[in-house]
Amino acid sequence: MREADECAKLAPMYDATESGARQPVAKPSLIRQLLAIRPVQPREQAGAERLKQALSAWSLMSIGIGATIGTGIFVLTGTVAANQSGPAVTLSLLIAAFGSGLAALCYAEFAAFLPVPGSAYSYTYATLGEATAWFIGWNLLLEYAISASAVAVSWSAYVINLLAEAHIHLPAIWVNAPLQESAAGHLVATGAIINLPAVLIVAAMSALCYIGIRETASATNFMVALKIGVIVIFVVAGLKYVDPGNWHPYIPRNTGTFGHFGWTGVLQGAGIIFFSYVGFDTASTTALEARNPQRDLPIGIIGTLVVSTVLYVAMAALITGMVPYFKLNDAEPVAVALDAHAGLAWLGVFLKLGIIAGMTSVILTSLLGQPRILLSMADDGLLPPAMSRCHPRFKTPHVATVVTGVGAALIAGVFPLDVLADLISMGILLAFAVVCIGVLVMRHTRPEVHRPFRVPAAWLICPLGALVCVGMTYFLSNATWIRLVVWTALGAAIYALYGFKHSRLRP
Repeated sequence: MREADECAKLAPMYDATESGARQPVAKPSLIRQLLAIRPVQPREQAGAERLKQALSAWSLMSIGIGATIGTGIFVLTGTVAANQSGPAVTLSLLIAAFGSGLAALCYAEFAAFLPVPGSAYSYTYATLGEATAWFIGWNLLLEYAISASAVAVSWSAYVINLLAEAHIHLPAIWVNAPLQESAAGHLVATGAIINLPAVLIVAAMSALCYIGIRETASATNFMVALKIGVIVIFVVAGLKYVDPGNWHPYIPRNTGTFGHFGWTGVLQGAGIIFFSYVGFDTASTTALEARNPQRDLPIGIIGTLVVSTVLYVAMAALITGMVPYFKLNDAEPVAVALDAHAGLAWLGVFLKLGIIAGMTSVILTSLLGQPRILLSMADDGLLPPAMSRCHPRFKTPHVATVVTGVGAALIAGVFPLDVLADLISMGILLAFAVVCIGVLVMRHTRPEVHRPFRVPAAWLICPLGALVCVGMTYFLSNATWIRLVVWTALGAAIYALYGFKHSRLRP
């Protein structure tokens, strides 16, 4: 067995003396231990019985779309158009979709023959070694927590707007972030106490994830159907209010600042909005809960990306055609486009309810993914064993779900949207790049393994996917890089003090 061989490489080497006593001869070097590969166990040996197998291909696609269609389509399409791309936000979306599509094909190959809940973390552990897997897993934890938090902040803004229309006004100190980013890139106090609505929605969705995967999937299916219906109705109703003049110039001239319009703005917009496509990663984290993962996971992953891209581009083209792009720098750009045309007033409340439901599904699915990555890392010994505990009745990773919910609620209550969005993109871009590389590595190290789904022209798609994903990190802000370094340094300290010692691969 390859797993036994790999583990044997890390075990102490012994030699027998004349008396029969076994004496240690050598110990693996530190580099060999950091690069140690842990082949993924078969589904039946990976503790699948701890979780409930209740997800079909449609449920997986629903979870993926539920995680994808949210802040990106209802918020970031507007803010990226106003600050980076102008009407060419549609081009930013297509560039991001292209990079995501390359990564999605690689995810589909991995997910089909390694159906495990750790997603990119587990794929990396099986190909590039423990240290790289820790780096990816640690950054995925941040990505999922902040993804839920960022959408919760947007959710809060829409709910407050809807309540205001009903003449219900909440105190400003309880519905705003106590911190915001200054023009110099520093965090400054706003005078608010906490964004309470954002905290409450994270708590409610965490409770649903705690109860069970079947209940979570049912709620997700309902909310996904509702928000797709709302998007389609809005696009059809808004077409007659489009002014093609608002699309000119398609790529506004650069202002002299890197990333502020022009081609650098288009590319920076693609990097920022990239996180809008991460939903297929969420679908892959539920592999142990899929009924037929070898067939259903590739369908869920690729289907998620195709449907999401069509909806994103349609919505972005519509709102930039309905109002000038520079008016969309708002937490509610879709509402701005709607309010600009009196003939669409009838759609207002219905649209906002659909947006709120859509964002709710993103929060729910983001909170669904992170506990399963925590579970995988704990199974490997890199995190405390409590993180791998599953509820005997609900069959969910309940401890990890509580930890995830508390962390995401705190982040949502304290930080504004603009601080959160960039950091999400950085983590997922790096994870996607590593998965693309991992497919080629696995093709070389495990060519004999049956692959129910294979990346076509892997020699081209895998390196190109990695190149596109890494290349887009160049267009993210310096502050985002600084936050990544700080988060990685914190993770390295935890790995050195706990994970390395307790890894299942240590002798």
